[in-house]
Amino acid sequence: MIELKNVEKSFPLPAGRQWVLRNVNLEVAEGDFLSVMGPSGSGKSSLLSVLGLLDSDWQGEYRFAGQAVHAMKERERKSFARDHVGFVFQHYHLLDDLTVAENLDLPLSYRDVPSSERRSRVADILDRFSIVAKKDLYPRQLSGGQQQMVAVARAVIGRPRLLLCDEPTGALHSSQGEMIMDLLAELNRAGTTIVQVTHNPDYAARGNRRFELFDGWLKTAA
Repeated sequence: MIELKNVEKSFPLPAGRQWVLRNVNLEVAEGDFLSVMGPSGSGKSSLLSVLGLLDSDWQGEYRFAGQAVHAMKERERKSFARDHVGFVFQHYHLLDDLTVAENLDLPLSYRDVPSSERRSRVADILDRFSIVAKKDLYPRQLSGGQQQMVAVARAVIGRPRLLLCDEPTGALHSSQGEMIMDLLAELNRAGTTIVQVTHNPDYAARGNRRFELFDGWLKTAA
């Protein structure tokens, strides 16, 4: 589904260039669950930004389902990402002045989804994630684990083919982290392709393939 060829990213410095990604080559099959580990500053979040089309300042080739992403214009990339990619971040990014149901509805409001279908999808995802009782609550009324569950639900309500998770358990205690990892495993079994960045080796082992990033170089984990 995804193919990266010789992807590189760097920043100019007075003494030369600081490399963030170096000659990254990666293939991701439909239904994969990839885990990427590495120290802080190794390029993990930069790799997710490239995969999620949040960053266009890089060199190389990127194909997604046969589409040459690297050849797309900025507007095309944004539209493509909106239709195919979901993001889960470490710090939830829920809107505090919206209820759970309204936070879930928000990404659908950016698409041409009729209001009746939006209501149906929100109801379905609330039931699927067992958070119907939380639908009228605000994020501040939820625990960290509950907020992250809502964030995952929001990321998948648009039915993305690819779900990118940037330290999705980093702000949670262990039992909440296990809950989120169980949820990701369930989504993967249902067909969602997942790439997660994590510092936790146990959570990394949940994936079917593991990689390590160090100073921008990507290699298969031992």
